[in-house]
Amino acid sequence: MALPTRVDDSAPPYGTLVFDCDSTLSSIEGIDELAGPRKAEIVALTNRAMAGEIPLEAVYGKRLELLRPSAAALETLGRQYVATALPHARELVAALHALGKRVCILSGGIRQAVFALSEHLGIPDGDVYAVDVFHDRAGAYAGFDDESPLARSGGKLELVRQIARDDRKGGVALVGDGATDLEAAPGVRRFVAFGGVVRRKDVLERAAISCTSPDLAALLPLLVATDELEQLALLPAHRDVLAASRHAR
Repeated sequence: MALPTRVDDSAPPYGTLVFDCDSTLSSIEGIDELAGPRKAEIVALTNRAMAGEIPLEAVYGKRLELLRPSAAALETLGRQYVATALPHARELVAALHALGKRVCILSGGIRQAVFALSEHLGIPDGDVYAVDVFHDRAGAYAGFDDESPLARSGGKLELVRQIARDDRKGGVALVGDGATDLEAAPGVRRFVAFGGVVRRKDVLERAAISCTSPDLAALLPLLVATDELEQLALLPAHRDVLAASRHAR
């Protein structure tokens, strides 16, 4: 995995805000939650990939083949994502939408489960990028989209560049915790290394901007300009997240 040695940074405003899912919007790693008695084995593979020690494609299909998650298991995982959404996740998304921003989820997680979280957060399905898993009529695992860019190294960079090409309102900022997020940093104007759940040393050290608060309200001043904060202060529905952002830093 080719990680940048230096991450450039440009201040807000941005037109599009992109968030990783696992250990960023939610406090869990979805694939680990599916692992059951094989959790230690799966966690070890996940951690090596997220630390950049091995390429994502070396572990992605292997983990799924070991676990073979059923449709019912993914429904359960979706509920877990919602239950473990970080503080002020919904409020942050609502505030960004109120400012006219596009908000996306860009995740190597499983699309069917990530959709449950995106619905909870008020993010349209069309703004969710994740990996499809397939099932037979009985709901048994039948494979995954092995052509998805998000199942291999470099995929997030490819997709954030696509998202950036579609943006006409100031460019893209990306928030994420792992090596695959850091790898995508050259495609955005700002990368925020998120350590509110897991502090990945290499990711935090290479990023120009970081946030280690577990409260997502702390991201607000990193993602919007001063005049946009002033706009939010005039909107009663968003004053709570604005106040929380001052205390969560």
